[in-house]
Amino acid sequence: MHVKFAELAVVDQDRAMTFYRQMLGAEVVTDKPYGDSGWRWVEVALPGAQIRLLFSRRANGEPSNEPSLVLVEQDVAGVIEALRSKGVEIVTGAREAPWAPGTMFAEFRDSEGNRIVVASA
Repeated sequence: MHVKFAELAVVDQDRAMTFYRQMLGAEVVTDKPYGDSGWRWVEVALPGAQIRLLFSRRANGEPSNEPSLVLVEQDVAGVIEALRSKGVEIVTGAREAPWAPGTMFAEFRDSEGNRIVVASA
């Protein structure tokens, strides 16, 4: 058994697809009409990930206060610097996680205001 997708709330699906493709190297694996509202069923896959992200409709445009997603990448500082150089909002720079000595983490916001964590484990 495995998880096929996890939902990530977005306001603008096209903007979110562009962000995840350009900033994180994601591939759009599904983009199909879904209902009569004009909303689409959009799934993206990050490189090397088995679980896809499904862009669900966010009720409002408010940024998330709590992390919406945790990504694992050994070079946390490198990822954050690459995102910073592309103009992505960095919430916290790379540092050791107080709850897991030896684990590095950092946070950024995606195009939709979601707070995303990058951790080394």
